[in-house]
Amino acid sequence: MKALTLIFVILIAVLQYPLWLGKGSWLRVWNLNQQISQQKEKNDGLRARNASLDEEVRDLKQGYGAIEERARSELGMVKQDEVFIQILDPSSLSPSKPAVASLPQSESKTTPSH
Repeated sequence: MKALTLIFVILIAVLQYPLWLGKGSWLRVWNLNQQISQQKEKNDGLRARNASLDEEVRDLKQGYGAIEERARSELGMVKQDEVFIQILDPSSLSPSKPAVASLPQSESKTTPSH
């Protein structure tokens, strides 16, 4: 009787091994589900980024407003007959370098054109 019990315990252990530690075990399935959910979150972020880039490309193809905005913000360009005025924050200036802005008299009277 003890031998039969021992055989059944060993048989149950052998059958349970693949369930817990084998190739398709519960732990492996749980780990793969975690990886899938992380990848889905990453894909959602990339999908949103792609949509944003697609919208930006469409905007650049359709009109000059987006191109002009890019030239102004990223390249620091201004239109012809336009005056660029930069206002500096006094707290960001170092005491050894005073900021003095001066414009030639002919430029100070122009107005921005659009």
